[in-house]
Amino acid sequence: MKHLHVDVKQDLLRANDLLAQQLRENWRNRGIFVVNLLSSPGSGKTSLLERTVQALKSSYRVLVLEGDLETERDAERIRAQGVDAVQITTGGTCHLEAHMVAQVWLQVNGQTYDFVLIENVGNLVCPASYDLGEHLRVVLLSVPEGDDKPAKYPKAFRTADWMVLTKMDLLPHFTFDPERAEAEARKLRPDIHTFRTSARTGEGVEEWVKALIRARSERLER
Repeated sequence: MKHLHVDVKQDLLRANDLLAQQLRENWRNRGIFVVNLLSSPGSGKTSLLERTVQALKSSYRVLVLEGDLETERDAERIRAQGVDAVQITTGGTCHLEAHMVAQVWLQVNGQTYDFVLIENVGNLVCPASYDLGEHLRVVLLSVPEGDDKPAKYPKAFRTADWMVLTKMDLLPHFTFDPERAEAEARKLRPDIHTFRTSARTGEGVEEWVKALIRARSERLER
C-alpha cells in the first residue's frame, strides 16, 4: 500500500484563506473596511487603537476585535473610548484565524460599521500566515524593540501593507534608527508605507488616521 502524505497545515491554511476571502467580499459589499494589526507583545497596538477610535468615532461607526490569549482587558480599554469592542480569547493559540473572526462576526452581523479594526495576538510569527479577510494589514514596530526586527521576522513585514513605528517619544532613550528600520522593511516589501507615531504625545496620529480614511475610500472602490 502506498504511503499517502497529507500536509495538514497546508490544508488548514487553504481552508482559512477561502473563508477569509468570503469575509473580505462580504465586508467590501457592505462598505466595511477591515484592518488587521500585527506586532510583538507590548508594541503599543492598544494605545494606538485608543487614539485611532477617538479620532474616528465622531464620523464613522467603528468595531474593534481584540485578540488575546486571556482576559478582556484590551476590549475594556477600547469600550471606554465609546466604541464597540469584542474580545476574542484564543485560550493559548498564538494568533487569530479566519474562523475565529467569522464566529464573532455572526454575533454582531446585524450591526453596521464603517471600520473593523482587528488587534491580533501579540506575535510576529504565526499571525503573518493567517489571512483574516482584512483589506489592509499593518505591522507595528516600537522603538524599544530595536530597528532590526524586520530582518529577524521577515514574513510579518513582507506581508504587511503598512508599517507603523510606535513609541517615538522614547527615541532619545534607545539606540533605534527609524531610517534603518524603514529601509529594512522596504528590502522585504518595496511599496510598504510607513508612519512614525507616539500614542503618548499624539505624534503622527493625525497622519495615520487620515491615511486610514483614504485607504477605506480607495480600497472599497476597487
